[in-house]
Amino acid sequence: MPRLIAFLRAVNVGGRLVPMPKLRQEFEALGFTRVETFIASGNVIFTARSADARAIAKRIEARVRAAFGFEVATFIRTDVEVAAIAGYQAFSAARIKSAGAFCVALLEQPPDAAGTRALMALKTDIDDFHCNGREVYWLCRKKQSDSTFSNASLEKALKIRATLRGISTIARLSAKHGPDGVRS
Repeated sequence: MPRLIAFLRAVNVGGRLVPMPKLRQEFEALGFTRVETFIASGNVIFTARSADARAIAKRIEARVRAAFGFEVATFIRTDVEVAAIAGYQAFSAARIKSAGAFCVALLEQPPDAAGTRALMALKTDIDDFHCNGREVYWLCRKKQSDSTFSNASLEKALKIRATLRGISTIARLSAKHGPDGVRS
């Protein structure tokens, strides 16, 4: 059975409270096994009989909506994909080291050419972007609070649903749950 990671958008922010034990129960009720949560921001590791990520995401979204009363966009990646995201070199090591923040946006699907152009038009002295498949890497040269860029502006530019995670969260997930990581 595939080992998957679900990234839920906007969990435990803005009054959208989701207790992690309850979230694990909802995933188990869907028939998923080896369910774990990783930090309280909506990262869930699990196994599923199916490998159809889009169908799994739809099932999770419906279950979360029914259980918690609000929409939560869900993005599924395999453990192998998360390892690839963590290891991808979107920017030079020197640029990353000097950055105030380095994040990855997980997208529902790869952006089209028009979406990519719209995203690149958002580059500033503070913000730089790099697209790679279903991910956008965002390098913020200052603190994120100094930037006008947000998940909302990303989705507006691309016309695709997305969720942001710090690269350190992705790297920690990969180290613990990636294909070579320790699995609980």
